[in-house]
Amino acid sequence: MLPIYGKLNGLSVTLVLQLLEKKKKKTDPHWCHSPRLTNGEVTCRSPRGGAYRSTLGTRCDMSCDRGYRLVGKSSIQCLANRRWSGTSYCRMMRCHVLPLIPHGRYTCTRGFMVDSRCEFTCDAGYRIEGEHSRLCQHGASWSGAQPFCSDTDPPKIKCPPSRLKVAEPGKLTATVTWDRPTATDTADKSLEVILVGQEPGTDFKEGANVIRYKVYDQARNRAACKFIVRVEVRRCPELPSPLHGYLTCSSDGNNYGATCEYHCDGGYERRGVQSRVCQFDRNWDGKAAECVPMEIKSDVKTTSALLDQFYEKRRLLIMSAPNISDPDYQLQNVMIQKSECGLDLRQVTLIELLGSPPRETGRIKESLLSSEVIEGLRQVFRISRSYFSMVLLDKLGLDRERFITPMASDELFSYIDSFLLDEEERERLELHRDYCD
Repeated sequence: MLPIYGKLNGLSVTLVLQLLEKKKKKTDPHWCHSPRLTNGEVTCRSPRGGAYRSTLGTRCDMSCDRGYRLVGKSSIQCLANRRWSGTSYCRMMRCHVLPLIPHGRYTCTRGFMVDSRCEFTCDAGYRIEGEHSRLCQHGASWSGAQPFCSDTDPPKIKCPPSRLKVAEPGKLTATVTWDRPTATDTADKSLEVILVGQEPGTDFKEGANVIRYKVYDQARNRAACKFIVRVEVRRCPELPSPLHGYLTCSSDGNNYGATCEYHCDGGYERRGVQSRVCQFDRNWDGKAAECVPMEIKSDVKTTSALLDQFYEKRRLLIMSAPNISDPDYQLQNVMIQKSECGLDLRQVTLIELLGSPPRETGRIKESLLSSEVIEGLRQVFRISRSYFSMVLLDKLGLDRERFITPMASDELFSYIDSFLLDEEERERLELHRDYCD
C-alpha cells in the first residue's frame, strides 16, 4: 500500500506545484518587464487594476510624442512566456529639405523637425511673393506653398548734366554730343537704355531741348532721367537799313557770324564799309555805311554818255515846255518841287528841257546840259518843243508813259508804284514812306 500512496503523493505534489505556479502568474506584478517607450508614452490596462503594468494579460497602448512616429505595434500584451506580444519605438519625423529660392534665403527655428518654422527673406531690391514662412507640420509636410522673390527695385540710371552750347557762327543750331548713360539693376545684367529725343552729335535748334532716357528691367520696373540741351544764339542789335539803300544779310540777319552787306538805291552810292559781321560779343564790327547821291556828270558831250549813268540805277522823268512861263510847266513845276522827296524814294531823276534854240536850256537840278545832249534827248524820245509834255523812262531807258497835261503827285506816284517798281522796291518804299512826311 505504501508505494501506491507514494505515487499518488508524488502526483499530488506535482499538481500542487503547477497550481501554485499558475497562481503566481496571475498574481506576480512583474511577470513581464516593465514596458518603456523613448520619446513616447505607454498606457497600460491590467486585469488586476491600474496599479499593475506588467502582470500576465496586461495590455499596453503605445503612443509617441509630437514630432515622432510610432514604428511597430501600437498595442502589446504581456504573455505567459513572460514576453510582450510585440515591440515598437518612436522615430523622429522630419520634413523634406526646403529648396532655396532665387534671390533669397530662409532660416529655420529647429531645422526640418516638426514644429520648426522657416522664415523667408529676399535680397535687397526683391519682395516676397506668397507666404513669408512655412511650418513643418506633424505629418512631416510643410504648410503653404513655396514663396518666391520678385524684383521690385527699378533700375538705376543717371543722365549727363544739362549743358549750354552757343550756336556756331552763321548758324542757328549747334552740334551737341554727350556720353550715352548706362543703367544698372539688382537683377538684370544687361539693360536696354531707350532714348526719347534727339540723338547726340546732331544739330540742335535754338532754345531748350529736353532729352530723356528710360529703361525697363525684366520685371518691367521702370527708371528714367532727363537733362536739357540749351542752344544760345548770340545776337547783335538789328542793323537799320541805310536811307536810300537796303541790307542783305546771311543766316538769320543778326546772329553771331551773320554778314550784312550794304546796297544803295539807284542814283546813290555807298560811302563806308561794304559789309559788317556780327561778333561773338554781340556787337557789329566796323561802322555803318551810308548811301549818298551819286555824282552825275552833266558836262558829257553825248546823249548816250548821259543816259549810261542812269542805266539800271535810276528812272528818268523828262519834262519839256516851250518856255519857262508856260502855265502848264509852272503848275507842274510847283507840284514837282513838293514831291521831290517822293520821286527820290522812287529813284526818279528829273530832267528839264525848256525853250528853243538858240536860248534853249536843259538841266538836272542846277547842272546844265550841253546843246548836243539836249538835241539828242529830243531826237531819241521824240519830244516836241511846241507844247508841254513829260516822258517817263524806266531804269533800262525805255519810254513807259507820256503826259501832255500836268500830273498831280499822287497820280504820278500811283502809276510809278503800280507799273515800274518791282516787289522788293515796293517793300522798301513802304518802310521809308514816312520819311517824306
